[in-house]
This record gives sequence, structure tokens and C-alpha cells, in this order.
Amino acid sequence: MKHYYLIVDTETTRRNTVADFGAVLVTRKGEIVEQFGAMVLGEFGKKPLFFDPSASDSAFWSEQSAKRRAKAYDAMLESGQRSISSPALINLWLAGINARYAPVLTAYNIAFDFGKCRNTKINLGIFGSRFCLMKAAKRHFVNDDYMRFCVENGRLTPTGLASTTADSMATYIMGNDLAPEPHMALEDARDYEAVILAKILETTTRAKLLELGR
Repeated sequence: MKHYYLIVDTETTRRNTVADFGAVLVTRKGEIVEQFGAMVLGEFGKKPLFFDPSASDSAFWSEQSAKRRAKAYDAMLESGQRSISSPALINLWLAGINARYAPVLTAYNIAFDFGKCRNTKINLGIFGSRFCLMKAAKRHFVNDDYMRFCVENGRLTPTGLASTTADSMATYIMGNDLAPEPHMALEDARDYEAVILAKILETTTRAKLLELGR
């Protein structure tokens, strides 16, 4: 039986709802079967994108950066790289994916994305199995070699621990030529998180993966 995995990612608003929803359906070898990316009707453009008010203007999560990211999304909408979809339409797509493929659901920090989707009436609860990709990645990758990679590439947390962001994990796998994670939902899920999942699945069974991501 062929196994499928649905990787979901979100970019959020200051009111804890989803502004940008992305998802990719992949096989255990990382082959992309379907993908979906859309700005959420009633959220994007109506509520400010998330930012940290304490961040400096040059920081990625600053208010100034949030304004720049909103303009970039506007440009993507104008060019057709993104569309605007209602939560109901996103739910219809998710239901179709579940009916055709019965995938295992995952996200990098699934508790975060699950909660923000629930706040936006995007229903991720229809999937029979799910796990946290971040937890699985930490348990699979973090060892002496990964720690050396983080030390050599300036990827330590302020407390001296190895960074376990999707950007760091994907760069460890793909090499330093990988561009920084853009923090756009579809692109993050497809180009970073799917890479991490496929690498884990090279040597891990589905049952073990679900255990790692519990």
C-alpha cells in the first residue's frame, strides 16, 4: 500500500488566524503529488500579519518586515502566483485530499498550525493520523554531527543549543547553497519541510515516524 503525507504550513496574523495557507501532498520518497497555496479570505489584508513589537526594524519578525511581506504577497496575488480562498474552499480541497489519498497529516510544529487553522475555521481534524515533523526531526537528526554543523555555521540558539528550525534542518540536509527559508506557507512546506520528511523516511518506517513525532 502506498503511503502519502500531507505537510501543512501557515503564516499568521496578529490575531492568531491564518493569513497564508500552504500544503503539499508527498509520497514517502518526497515526490510531490499535489500542492495548494492561498491567501485566506477575510484574514489576509483585513488583519495585520504577525510581527513582534519588540523586534528591531531590521529583524525578520519586525513590524516593518510584516509590511514588506504583505506587499510581496500583494504582488504574488497580482501576478497569479497566489489566489485568495475562503476557509470553506480550503476545507473542500482538504476533504478531497483525504478522500483520495487518506494521508498522514504533519506540520513543522503541528500544535501551532493546528491551533491557528482552528481559529480560522480550517478543519485539519478530518485526518485519521498526524504527527509533529519538528519533534520527529529533532529526534532523528540531532546528534554530534548535527551539533558540529550548527557550531560551524552559526546556527546555535542564544542558550548554546543546536537550532532545530526547518531552515537549519533543511540546510543540514541540502547544504549551505540552500536559500534562507522565505516564511511563505507553500514554499516552506514544499521546499524545506518536505525535504526533511523525505530524508527521515529514507531510513525510518511509517510506524517509527509516528512514534518520533508523538
